[in-house]
Amino acid sequence: MRLAFFGTSSFAVPALRATAEAVVLVVTQPPRPSGRGRQLTYSPVWRTAESLGIEVCAPEKASDPAFIERIRAMKCDALIVASYGQILKQDLLDSAHRGGINLHGSILPRHRGAAPVQWTILSGDAEAGVTLMQMDRGLDTGDIIAIARTEIGPDETAGELEERLSELASDLLCSWMPHIRDGDYPRIPQDESLATLARKLSRADGALDLASEARDAYNRFRACTPRPGAFIQTRFGALSVHEMRLQEGSGGQIATVRYKGGGDLVLVGTGADFVLKSVQLPGKRRVTGEEFANGVRLRVGDSLV
Repeated sequence: MRLAFFGTSSFAVPALRATAEAVVLVVTQPPRPSGRGRQLTYSPVWRTAESLGIEVCAPEKASDPAFIERIRAMKCDALIVASYGQILKQDLLDSAHRGGINLHGSILPRHRGAAPVQWTILSGDAEAGVTLMQMDRGLDTGDIIAIARTEIGPDETAGELEERLSELASDLLCSWMPHIRDGDYPRIPQDESLATLARKLSRADGALDLASEARDAYNRFRACTPRPGAFIQTRFGALSVHEMRLQEGSGGQIATVRYKGGGDLVLVGTGADFVLKSVQLPGKRRVTGEEFANGVRLRVGDSLV
């Protein structure tokens, strides 16, 4: 087979490695300046392709006619797409014999869009999954080929879950590659009545409301870890929360200190208590919950907010 592989984030890397022998071109997002030095940062897929000796192309817009013509001239059997970051036009999808085959990080039609793994956790879903689908011009609206499912751990963050799903996606793709080659795979229309949208999360989405149900706030923490990051707006500033757990509580004034010790800061929540294990104030170093409490002189019974 001759494949063009479209991907950008680390989610796509295992699938690229697994299909590398058939990939004639990798398409990814252009390098972007980042960090204090504004140095160009290359995507995980770009770096992986270079290590595998595969040619890389990074168009600003995949809709550019010259780029589409380049792909058409390559006479690919399929375009494999995983966490690429741009919607592909029908002209581009039609340039390959089997069109575009997408790996999406949710159980479609739930969580269509840019942040499926984060919204799976934020929504409190019991299971996650990867959908292999035939692409069309819509946003993750194409026919379903196959779905692989997995249970979500009670403390699993979006970053941890995405890493697991990336391997699941690779296995799913490999198991269906012979069928994609031969064209003998199912195409199951999605049920539009079950569709939800998974928009990209912003920094503001990481704000934890300690007055809400503790499980809801904890799901938000897990969904926003490591990106875009979770935080609590406190009387000391926006406190980034890097590591947190829930534990059984016994009531009390919300967001007050129940206990500090053993590296932890325990706050009263609704339905359960919040155990802050690793936190960080703006411009400060990352510390344990207990170190933070001691630094700002929080005592048992004091309010954090």
